[in-house]
Amino acid sequence: MTTEPSKEALFKQRFISVVKDLRQNGINDPEAMAHIGGLAVELSDALKQKSWVAVKQSMTPAIYEELLATFQKRGNEYYKDGRTKLAYAIQLLSVSLVAFTQRNDADIAAGEKLVDQLIDQAATRYRQVRPKH
Repeated sequence: MTTEPSKEALFKQRFISVVKDLRQNGINDPEAMAHIGGLAVELSDALKQKSWVAVKQSMTPAIYEELLATFQKRGNEYYKDGRTKLAYAIQLLSVSLVAFTQRNDADIAAGEKLVDQLIDQAATRYRQVRPKH
């Protein structure tokens, strides 16, 4: 009888895959990085925080659950609609969000730091180039 991997083990596999793709492809895709930065800015502004890291640190369990559900719903919708770069951005913020709860794993903690730095860099760049209203 085989045992199913734990949800933590499944997440770790997915997280490693997302981080690998980000390093190989995502950081070289200006459109994907703009979506990542835009989403991070939208969330940090809505929650009155200065960065994506601050958003995660200030989040209540209820907001965490709501945001994760919204990410899942919208990510799937965008992917089905062919808006793959926006779905990619949502996936990255989603795994960063979940990684925040899995920091007891050293690999995830290290990867989370890298992902969060890239998200906050994309957000800074987005703030510099977005149109002013």
